[in-house]
Amino acid sequence: MNYFSSNFKLGILGGGQLGKMMLYDTRKFDIYTCVLDPSKDAPSRLACDEFTVGDLMDYDTVVNFGKDVDVLTFEIENVNVDALETLEQKGVKVFPSSKTLRIIQNKATQKLFYRDHDIPTAEFSRFAYSSEIDEAVENGGLSYPFVWKSARFGYDGTGVKVVRKEEDLTDLPNVECITEKLIPFKNELAVIVARNEQGDLKTYPVVEMEFHPEANQVEYVICPARIPNEIAKKAEFIALRVADAFKHVGLLAVEMFQTETDEILVNEVAPRPHNSGHYSIEASYTSQFEQQLRCILGLPLGNTESKVAGVMVNLVGAENHTGNVVYKNIEHILAMEGVTPHIYGKKQTRPFRKMGHVTIVNKDVAVAREIAEKVKGSIEVISE
Repeated sequence: MNYFSSNFKLGILGGGQLGKMMLYDTRKFDIYTCVLDPSKDAPSRLACDEFTVGDLMDYDTVVNFGKDVDVLTFEIENVNVDALETLEQKGVKVFPSSKTLRIIQNKATQKLFYRDHDIPTAEFSRFAYSSEIDEAVENGGLSYPFVWKSARFGYDGTGVKVVRKEEDLTDLPNVECITEKLIPFKNELAVIVARNEQGDLKTYPVVEMEFHPEANQVEYVICPARIPNEIAKKAEFIALRVADAFKHVGLLAVEMFQTETDEILVNEVAPRPHNSGHYSIEASYTSQFEQQLRCILGLPLGNTESKVAGVMVNLVGAENHTGNVVYKNIEHILAMEGVTPHIYGKKQTRPFRKMGHVTIVNKDVAVAREIAEKVKGSIEVISE
C-alpha cells in the first residue's frame, strides 16, 4: 500500500501531546491523518488533516470515526474497546489490537496476564471494590504497607496510592482495584519495544526514571540508565518476553522495578508512545513516534540506538497556579547547551498537569543530568 502523498488515511484516537508528536512524523512523510479527541482545543488539532471532536469512550462515535480510515491507532488507553473490535470485524486495521488493549486497560487483567505467562511481577490481590480491602486486612490475607491501584482509568499518578495504615484507606474511591506488595527497589526502569505485523522486534536502550515524591510523576528520564550491563540485558530480555506474550503491533513501553536484590519485576505496560521515550526525538536515530508509524504501517523498523545520551525533564504545572499558562525563564534554558523544549499547546495550566518536556543531549550522561537539574531549577510553568 502507498502511504505517502496518497489517499491512505491514518486515524488516531486521542489528540493530546503524544498524538501531536506523532504528527511531527506524519507531516514529515506526508501521511494523511484524522484525529478524534473530546476537546476542541486538543494539542493535535492544528497538525492533522481532519480533526473531529468526540467522546473516545462512546461506542458509536468511535465506530463512525474509525470506519472511514485505513489504519487506526490510539495515543491513550481510555478508548471504547468494543468499538475497536467492531472496526476490526469491518476490516479496519487497528494497532495495537483490541485484544491487547482489553488486557492492558484493566490493571487486574494485566497482572493476571503476567502471572499466566510467567512474567515476573509484584505479588498482588484483586478486589471488586476497595471496601473489601478492610476485611482482607482483618483476616490476615493482606498486610500493610501495600500499593493500591484502581483497576481502570488511572494515569500520571492518579489511581495509585501507597497504603501504610488503616487511615490511608478512608479516601480511596470504591472501585475495582488491585493491591500490590510494596517493593523496595533501587531503580524504576523502562524499555520500549517496537514490533511490526511481521513480528520484527527492536528494543530501545533501558532508561532510568526519577519520580517526583509527591505527584508520583516522572521528573527525569535518563538514557542510558546508569546501571550495570547485566541488569540492562536482564531488563531488555524481560521486556522482549512481555512483547512476545502480547504479540502486539506498535510500541510497548514496559515499566519495571530493579529490586534491592537486582530482580527485575514488571510494573505495568503502555501500548503506545510513552513519556519514557520522549528523549528519542533528539537523542535517537529513530524517534519513538516515527517508530510507532513504522510498526503500524508494516514498514522496516528504524535504528533504536542513541546518537548521544539524553535526559528528559517533564514540564508540569506549578503548584498554586491555575489558568492561562506562562513559561517563565524559557529563554534561560534555550541559552543552555543541547537543550530543546517541547511545548504541548495546552493553554490552561493547573498543578502537576503535563504541559511540555525538555530534552537535554550530551555525549556524557552525567553532564546531561547536571544540565537537566539546571533546567528544572530555571523554568517554571505558572499562570498569568
